[in-house]
Amino acid sequence: MSDRLDPPKNYSNQSRGRNERANESTIIKKNKPLSFLKSDIFTLGGMDIPFFALTMALLTIGLVMLFSASYPYALQNQGDSYYFFKRQLLFAVVGVVAMLIASKLNYKLLKLIVKPLLAVTLILLVVVLFYHTNLGSFKRWIPIGSFTLQPSDIAKFTVILTMAAYCSKYYDKMKRPLHGIVYPLIIIAVFCGLIFLEHHLSCTILVFLIGASIMFCAGTNDKLFLVGVGIVAAVIALVILKPEVLMNYAGERVEAWLKKDFDPMGARWQTNNSLYAIGSGGLFGVGLGNSKQKFLYVSEPQNDFIFSIVCEELGFIGAALIIILFALLFFRGIQIAIKCKDRFASFIVIGIVAQVAIQTILNIMVVTDTIPNTGIALPFFSYGGTAIMMLLFEMGVVLSISRKSNQKKV
Repeated sequence: MSDRLDPPKNYSNQSRGRNERANESTIIKKNKPLSFLKSDIFTLGGMDIPFFALTMALLTIGLVMLFSASYPYALQNQGDSYYFFKRQLLFAVVGVVAMLIASKLNYKLLKLIVKPLLAVTLILLVVVLFYHTNLGSFKRWIPIGSFTLQPSDIAKFTVILTMAAYCSKYYDKMKRPLHGIVYPLIIIAVFCGLIFLEHHLSCTILVFLIGASIMFCAGTNDKLFLVGVGIVAAVIALVILKPEVLMNYAGERVEAWLKKDFDPMGARWQTNNSLYAIGSGGLFGVGLGNSKQKFLYVSEPQNDFIFSIVCEELGFIGAALIIILFALLFFRGIQIAIKCKDRFASFIVIGIVAQVAIQTILNIMVVTDTIPNTGIALPFFSYGGTAIMMLLFEMGVVLSISRKSNQKKV
């Protein structure tokens, strides 16, 4: 009886061998390069289609409006009506490719590049102070052959990534003054200080607001945060009352905003003609391509004041629809952030959509003379190679995170 119950030795050895081979096979399978690439580098699953569609819609409309707004200025100054459009189209194509690649990469890889990217960005922000294009007192662009690199555009993403990494790591300590206020403000102040030295006040304000948005969403103590808001409001009031405390060009712009008859052929020229363009657009606009103010009245209409040409050609209805597209992009991004279970990823999305929203709001406020002319670009519309490529890459990061969030497939 005992002989029948005990398995033969050769059967036991065969079974043990099969189990060992199965375990070995499993281990080998897990360590295969292809399996590693799929699980650790590339992200599987469907990306958020509405967010992608909104991005491509804004990019397409932006390219059309860039050409319409820029061709007179391009012909006058570059001898080629397509100068700005061709370059922006090239940057946009590169950006879309970067967006699609980023959308497939595992966003967790960004944790590995936080410190290296921070170091490179800070180096570029220092280099541009000493090696830059000659454009008045502005020190914003590093010349690289026939192109230029704007480190402040890279700094926007770097501050988002750095703040997201910090706030996710110290999330449980964000209510404390040291971890919730002092350390994050030091990080933001380093970026803002270097960018301010470039004579780039608008980007300084933008980077500060992006960092503050992530701090607020990460749970910074409400009372301390309100104290900080009060201090900022006091600084703004001081600047309005005494514009001379700012550097010359910024103080002059504040003064020009306060006094509507200030230097109409100089500091008020661009703003006044922006208002003329918006007013002449009416409800339905004068038609695509039919703007009059873009014929060298609104200076450099392909950049900060492109929205005034949008208003003139597409009217209130067209401008409102574009604003709605921006709003939908923002709210869709917030949905992705809320439904994402990873705090690091959530803070990244919040930072990116906050950047787009804040930049859009500030740009529209500038062209409508609601705030002083700060020289801030309109996302997806304004000309700028580094800006459009970085922006589209950031959209790709959001799409990558959307693959991991529990979004309902559309």
